[in-house]
Amino acid sequence: MKNITVIGSGTMGNGIAHVFAQFGYSVNLVDISEPALQKALATIAKNIDRQVAKGTVTEADKTATLANIKTFTKLEEGAKNADLVVEAASENVNVKLAIFKQLDEICPPHTILASNTSSISITQIAAVTKRADKVIGMHFMNPVPVMKLIEVIRGYSTSNEVCHLIMETSKKLNKIPTEVNDYPGFVANKILMPMINEAIITLYEGVAGVEEIDTVMKLGMAHPMGPLQLADFIGLDVCLNILRVLQDGFGNPKYAPCPLLVNMVTAGHLGVKSGKGFYDYSAGTKDLVLAERFKKTSTTVLA
Repeated sequence: MKNITVIGSGTMGNGIAHVFAQFGYSVNLVDISEPALQKALATIAKNIDRQVAKGTVTEADKTATLANIKTFTKLEEGAKNADLVVEAASENVNVKLAIFKQLDEICPPHTILASNTSSISITQIAAVTKRADKVIGMHFMNPVPVMKLIEVIRGYSTSNEVCHLIMETSKKLNKIPTEVNDYPGFVANKILMPMINEAIITLYEGVAGVEEIDTVMKLGMAHPMGPLQLADFIGLDVCLNILRVLQDGFGNPKYAPCPLLVNMVTAGHLGVKSGKGFYDYSAGTKDLVLAERFKKTSTTVLA
């Protein structure tokens, strides 16, 4: 595979495009918004500058990486010659189904169609195409240029050949692919999201405050980031959507999202992306600043 199309130029999409381009692939980055594409290119350049400063790549590598990326606002132009498409659009099942239906019509018969979904069924996505054997999940971790894992998800009809090819391609990106089967949340989020939800419930019930919960998990469980800070980083709306996928997919009330999480998303407090979640990011500092609502005089002020 030489020609890669990445759909969506947000945080995950520009990271995926960055990594493929850095390892010599020709990348078409597609988004309906031209300003979003220009912002993505600026983000990729900034992230490569960090790599240059660390000595992991050179200025020549930066030039070559950026030269490997072309941008498109029309899906048919960006995907018509792809060997592999990686969809990284919003975590919305209807959006993804519409995109894959289009891709199936646009792309050559040999094209493999992958989704970066973190929870939505690959089998369901594959069902709207005529190439279910060539549909697979490639769940990259954020930030993509740094994190090693790719969760490779086999749909019900994904062929052995396609799975093997995606595993090998992932290794060529200097990633560590791990094959999992297609069930709600896969492995990463089936385990992670209930933990994050339980941390929010612990806060909601007044057992402890934001900083205390994160400190216990960082120092006691050796997590590099506390679950509430991690939820802010992922996006509270994304966490809520995944929990609902788990709840619907398994029909188990243990996945029901905490009312506090629902309220925060409804209020538009989504974490880092909105500037406020459990912590306040409006000052632009790397130091964690507790959001005003969670500055407490007692542990029972949240419900």
